[in-house]
Amino acid sequence: MTAPRLRGIEPPVVRTALENRDPLPGTTGFAGAVDNRLVRDVLGRVPLFVDGDSSTTAESAWAFEPTALEEPTLFPAGAAAAVGEPLPDLESHWALPDPTPAAPDAALEGLADAIETAADAARRDDRDIAVAFSGGVDSALVAELLDAPLYVVGFPDSHDVEAARTAADAMGRDLTVVDLEPADLERAVPEVARATGRTNAMDVQIALPLFLVGERVAADGFDALAVGQGADELFGGYEKVVRLDHRVEAETVRGAVREGIRSLPAQLPRDVLTIRATGLEPVAPFLHDAVVAAALRFPDELLADDDERKRGFRRIAAEYLPAEVATRDKKAVQYGSLVARELDRLARQAGYKRRIDDHVAKYVAALCSDGPTSRE
Repeated sequence: MTAPRLRGIEPPVVRTALENRDPLPGTTGFAGAVDNRLVRDVLGRVPLFVDGDSSTTAESAWAFEPTALEEPTLFPAGAAAAVGEPLPDLESHWALPDPTPAAPDAALEGLADAIETAADAARRDDRDIAVAFSGGVDSALVAELLDAPLYVVGFPDSHDVEAARTAADAMGRDLTVVDLEPADLERAVPEVARATGRTNAMDVQIALPLFLVGERVAADGFDALAVGQGADELFGGYEKVVRLDHRVEAETVRGAVREGIRSLPAQLPRDVLTIRATGLEPVAPFLHDAVVAAALRFPDELLADDDERKRGFRRIAAEYLPAEVATRDKKAVQYGSLVARELDRLARQAGYKRRIDDHVAKYVAALCSDGPTSRE
């Protein structure tokens, strides 16, 4: 069987998008080769790598997984280039749209329609789907839209496990809890690092819960793992978009949200590759082109302020979820699951003290290495 040369969509859709320079042609992302050209969608939702960092080089020197190449480099999101051409710039073919903000009612109506479109697309695929569920509004809305089983991962006293239990009770849903032990992290770290090609502490901490919940979901016979990824970036879920502090360059909430959206191409390969390493396909309804297009039209007042984040998104979610779930905040998965805390503790137990620069990253490297790693 010939390996697929394009992932995410059929070639005719990409050919039309290339011709029209349409950055959001109604997909959940795509990457690969079409007519001897390498392509990757504007949000980088499908990972694509080339060997080296200056050219697409040769037909055999690209892959969907970093492990297939000697020097894997991400092919830029929003780019297209013939095999053999120099590596193109980010968004050199497709640029993220920058539409005029819509009136609030129109923006909300657009998002409601877009979410239904995304859910329909996810349901049409013949896959048995489970949901990585943290009890927050993002994963709760995915679970309700897809009517899929709920799985939460975390250490027994973690915020995410408790939040997931109370949210599942409020929604009248069953919940499978994947309880973690420190040994689970030690075993999984090398697998996560190998799959993603990343060993920095933050990426590994974020990927570990996805990998560990994915393992259980796959063992239970499912084909795909649905996640709420993208909602925070698209709809103003981060404190920094309200504070407009040193972490953002923008001077408005809407501008800061746009910066967050443009950070997705660097983040998403980690999550996609982690889920695929468990044998599952990722499903991210909020990253459907229709939802992205709707989010880009949100005015400031539907995004975030000191009182509420993801205001407009929560208003739509409240049509599907109990109020206590639609309005609740959540912690980042590495903290809510206590994976970050426990990985730090394991590093210190192994002799990598906090006074050492990047002590967790050094511990990760040691777990991934056949030989000793310096602890100086």
